[in-house]
Amino acid sequence: MNRLRHTVVALAGLLFANSALAGVLPEDRSDVMYHLYEGGGVRIDGPSILMRKQVGNSMSFVTNYYIDTISSASIDVITTASPYDEERTQWSLGMDYLRGNTTMSVGYTTSTESDFDAKTYSLAVSQDMFGDLTTLTLSYALGDDTVGRSDDPLFEREADRQQYGVGITQILTRNLIATLNYQAVTDEGFLNNPYRTVRYADAAVPRGFSYEPELYPNTRTSNALGLRMKYFLPYRAAVEAEYRYFTDTWDIEGHTAKLGYVHPMGPFTFHLKYRYHDQTGAHFFSDLFPRAQATNFRGRDKELSPLTSHTLGISGSWEFIEQPEGWKFFKRGSLNVSYDFLSVDYHEFSDISAGQPLGEEPLYKLEADVIQIFFSFWY
Repeated sequence: MNRLRHTVVALAGLLFANSALAGVLPEDRSDVMYHLYEGGGVRIDGPSILMRKQVGNSMSFVTNYYIDTISSASIDVITTASPYDEERTQWSLGMDYLRGNTTMSVGYTTSTESDFDAKTYSLAVSQDMFGDLTTLTLSYALGDDTVGRSDDPLFEREADRQQYGVGITQILTRNLIATLNYQAVTDEGFLNNPYRTVRYADAAVPRGFSYEPELYPNTRTSNALGLRMKYFLPYRAAVEAEYRYFTDTWDIEGHTAKLGYVHPMGPFTFHLKYRYHDQTGAHFFSDLFPRAQATNFRGRDKELSPLTSHTLGISGSWEFIEQPEGWKFFKRGSLNVSYDFLSVDYHEFSDISAGQPLGEEPLYKLEADVIQIFFSFWY
């Protein structure tokens, strides 16, 4: 189980997702992608294939096959365990049904790896209103996870997740469109990493601290509210702005802001973006606990510490098959390449690997590169 991997998968899914807007089914298309994440001693890469096909005038089916492999010698691993390699495989299947101005979508995703199995069922309904100027979307997803340990075949824990969402997209002017989204997520079950440990002060050992397993609460509820706006400029370019506020019952409060600029040049389209994220830490997080079993719940996952991150990204697409000429049975084809540079400053998580005495360890900083390359074909 790896939170970082799931984050990368989610980001890649944004590129492949092409959910139907109410009143419109997605076009028939196929995508072939390669993704790479490298940073902080972790390398994640692999291919993904997506296919979407309409059946009649009211139904569209989509399937996605996704593989990623991970090689980890991250700060969490090298301080308490040995580097490892593993592979994750994911299958997704979805259907959109269009009736008038209403689109109903259902989906199923399953992913497996050596110590983690996940299944997700999703449902969404979108409705166009007020002359197609407003779109209301309601969504629900149910996740069923099984957590194991590669070194203990008898270890098996369950975790359930429910996600509720509501969104409104509004065309405000001829050039301005805005989307307001609210999302609530409830988690219950085994929510921590079975391999991760916390450290506590221990004067009996030369280094001054020892380790014990982390222990999380078995419930978590989070709420997020986001606003996204896009303004189309007279010369076919566009500017984007987004803000998202997050809070949960673990006392994490996060603010995320993003700015983007899209510029077309003939068959090419370029996209520049900057993303800023800042969050507080969980109430049970500590870089160093004063003693063993000092609190009811204990965690030292760096993603639960106070942190600030910056992401700079650039992407480009090239339409090498254009309508109306097309090519054979393809209507359009495009090559898409994106690169993101991620920098994260952890404000209370020490870099133990630096080898400094207790109390003099530097704070950990992560830098990573994220690359995605994919071809899209419409037919």
